[in-house]
Amino acid sequence: MATQCDIAVRFHAPPADLARYFTTFYRVEITVPEGVRVADALQPEWGNLRFFSGDLPVSRSASGDLVRDADFAPTGPSSGPLEFTLGNTRLWGVGLLPLGWSTFIGQPANAMANRVFDGRAEPAFAPFVALADALTGEAEREEEECARLIAFFRHEAPRHGREDARIGAIHAVLLADALPSVAEMAGRAGINQRTLERLSRRAFGFPPRVLLRRQRFMRSLAAFMLDPKAGWSHSIDTGYYDQSHFVRDCHDFLRMTPSEYAALDHPVMAGFLRERQRAFGSPVQTLDRPAAG
Repeated sequence: MATQCDIAVRFHAPPADLARYFTTFYRVEITVPEGVRVADALQPEWGNLRFFSGDLPVSRSASGDLVRDADFAPTGPSSGPLEFTLGNTRLWGVGLLPLGWSTFIGQPANAMANRVFDGRAEPAFAPFVALADALTGEAEREEEECARLIAFFRHEAPRHGREDARIGAIHAVLLADALPSVAEMAGRAGINQRTLERLSRRAFGFPPRVLLRRQRFMRSLAAFMLDPKAGWSHSIDTGYYDQSHFVRDCHDFLRMTPSEYAALDHPVMAGFLRERQRAFGSPVQTLDRPAAG
């Protein structure tokens, strides 16, 4: 399958009153030769709402969901790749931080982890169908549609329950330079391990041990994607014991070896990550630091 692809992307930081809920709002335009579709895969990330126009994607999640012909394709938090093909496409994306998922999505994150949905068919995403009807992704309407997103989440989107400050405390531990053990994670977050386990699954999608492993791996993967010529040896996070330890995580989170991943083209993700790093200072969602509420 052809992999030539032009990608234009702009990132919009959420305003201060919404910054604790979202990573970014982003508009993407992907252009390929007529009749061509490109293939790539999303890396492990937090949940997202994505609204498409044009040649709609075909997506397969790590848990086996297959979604096609959906202009609204939300995803839960993931610990594996989401494979997709698409052609000439415009989209708006909304990156949900764990507190954002807990606030705006009426389902536990672990119930929707590693899944992709047709947002018009899944009841949990019914409140966002109005956005799917309103957003075109057209460049000339970018500022207007970004303002529509902000107004929607400020005034229209239903919120579920009271905000739990413990979610932010757990998230802060995941962003520490030296990742702790699960027991240390609970101590730093000021909660016991049983509560940590429950909150991690409900708001983040995975148990604490998986979150810590995913965080360490995504630091390594992001470094590699930003400078692939340097090779994996210069990208592996210092938290790994040795290279075989990293290879095992690569199998778990990407379903392939590091050398297999390096040999693949990444026509969409490579350009997206570089532009995200340049414009936003962070290449991937999992490394984003939530703003204080």
